[in-house]
Amino acid sequence: MFIGIDHGTTAIRFANHEKVMKIPRPEAVFFDIQRFASHFPLNEIRGIALTYSMGDNFSAISSIDHVTNRGVISQEGAGEHTGGGTKVFDTFLASNLPVIVIPGIHKDSPTDPRFKIYSHQASPEKVGIAYFLAQTVGPDIIMCDASSNTVSLLIAEGKIVGGFDACLFAPGRIHGALDLEAIRAIDAGEMSANDAFLHAGPDAKKAKTLSQSEETASLAMFAAMECAALRLLSPKAIIALCGTLAQDIHAEVSRLLEQKILLFDEWTAAKGLAMIAEAVYTGKKEIVGLGVCDGAVQRHR
Repeated sequence: MFIGIDHGTTAIRFANHEKVMKIPRPEAVFFDIQRFASHFPLNEIRGIALTYSMGDNFSAISSIDHVTNRGVISQEGAGEHTGGGTKVFDTFLASNLPVIVIPGIHKDSPTDPRFKIYSHQASPEKVGIAYFLAQTVGPDIIMCDASSNTVSLLIAEGKIVGGFDACLFAPGRIHGALDLEAIRAIDAGEMSANDAFLHAGPDAKKAKTLSQSEETASLAMFAAMECAALRLLSPKAIIALCGTLAQDIHAEVSRLLEQKILLFDEWTAAKGLAMIAEAVYTGKKEIVGLGVCDGAVQRHR
């Protein structure tokens, strides 16, 4: 059995080819290996692919005990910190189960150099989505993962070319890029930059200025614009939406882009990560353009 673990914004999702399990991030603070084992028997596990936070201090798939600081440069930055993801990571580190850690897409990743003007392009669970789509849909894909955040990546000839992280372009339901109002509030000392990011999406704003239908239309418009921007580099790429917001915006994104958009659910990342675990533990040395470190699969129970 191979397992994928998606460290999402609101929940941590676990999946193999036939089962799924979800734990809200705050509840994950109390995670233990027995809860995991009740869904996925430990003696049947051949490999696990785990994601954690930004995954920005390494750029190749590695064994869990070969990454430093849980694979991140710093816990500070654009994101919500509840401690649940840390507890899950540390539990698997101590478990002696065969676990690999997936990097995020950032300035040290083997992507198109033009995207590296930004330090970060996508967190590691998006690599799971990219692999799932490359294996099941085709080698040329624009994927847009829309939920609390919106993050899009371009995959061409089966490899990640680059993309837009949540703090750069399209807002998600809760988080988004900093606008002029937010910058002024930060400069005035009214909030931190991270707080501004965490409250930039329409659902997070206290003073509503848009109706529900206008909010959904806005989220769809910006997601479509993000996909259209990536389509500049790959005009014939298939476009796929996934994440908890995908169903809500699918019709409008399809209308705006004037093409059929594939629709996937919130489990795409975890299922793709399970597929990565199987590929790596059965000998594959490259995943959507990312290398696999020597010794990544040497850790055994």
